[in-house]
Amino acid sequence: MDSMKELVLSWVGDNRLWIVAIFLIVLATALGAWVYARFVRQMAARAETTVNPWDDALVGALNPPGSVLIWLMGLTLAAGRAGTATGAEVFNLAQPLRDVGLILVVAWFAWRFSHNAERNLRDPRYMGKPVDATTVRAVGKLVRASIMITAGMVLMQYFNYSISGILAFGGIGGLAVGFAAKDLLANFFGGLMIYLDRPFSVGDWVRSPDQEIEGTVEDIGWRLTRIRTFDKRPLYIPNGIFTQISVENPSRMLNRRIYETVGIRYEDAPLMAAIVDDVKAMLLQHPEIDANQTLIVNFNSFAPSSLDFFIYTFTRTTEWVRYHEIKQDVLLKILQIIEGHGASCAFPTSTLHIAELPGSAAEMAAG
Repeated sequence: MDSMKELVLSWVGDNRLWIVAIFLIVLATALGAWVYARFVRQMAARAETTVNPWDDALVGALNPPGSVLIWLMGLTLAAGRAGTATGAEVFNLAQPLRDVGLILVVAWFAWRFSHNAERNLRDPRYMGKPVDATTVRAVGKLVRASIMITAGMVLMQYFNYSISGILAFGGIGGLAVGFAAKDLLANFFGGLMIYLDRPFSVGDWVRSPDQEIEGTVEDIGWRLTRIRTFDKRPLYIPNGIFTQISVENPSRMLNRRIYETVGIRYEDAPLMAAIVDDVKAMLLQHPEIDANQTLIVNFNSFAPSSLDFFIYTFTRTTEWVRYHEIKQDVLLKILQIIEGHGASCAFPTSTLHIAELPGSAAEMAAG
């Protein structure tokens, strides 16, 4: 016991209790990080029992930024204690490291929270009616850009860089930057107009009659829009292009049109009226044809090889594959109606008229 007391007294005399203090600080930090991680796991388990998108986003953003913050505060506190005891200048960096780290961790947490909230707002598990993906992405990108800019300005202010001077430089150099990056700015504002006007969204099928653009929208960025063509090639289009061209959005069609011309033979002319009436009655009774839209079935023209009537109607569905299935069914039923009346569809024919032969030529032919 005496030897132990002497050892402790010698440590106290040599002012080495700071080592014990550092050990206790690190131990407390590790314990705090463990308790915090356990608390976050319990909160995550509770959040999973609800369908609120915000609590899941918040809990998902707490870790690892929270654990990093605990370790940052603990280690910098220990470093500060060591610097006070030893006088080493290297430990003087503990305070600025703690301040900068705190700013970065808060920005990291805000970034993760905005990203998680954006994902949850587009997830049908959390939202009965998911928010428009294009709008959510636009707001998410704006929020994260604001977080980065704010964190950068706070850091510059912390290191005594004049923000007002930077803003003044931006005002003077803005014109030069604008000329140098006019295409980039055009694409940026083009993307902004897409987000505001919303002529199309992610997942829409779009095409342009002015350009060879057709496919499904996969992503709308601030500079480029990515479209997947029907042969599965990615097509990257600068957003500024959309301010100069017209864009069709077939995904927002209310109905799809069936517009076909059918010809029967001239010898079936007496059956035309009955065929037209039966075809129209069939379309009115068809469950996939929208009878509230324009529906026309009429004898249309005397074609060179046929008597033509046309059908003009709209399907209830706008789905491309389903539309063609319905159109096939309608055309097959029209063929059945035509054949049921004893008529036939016409095909191109030609009539050759031979004039009467002269007398001598006729005798020669007879001989």
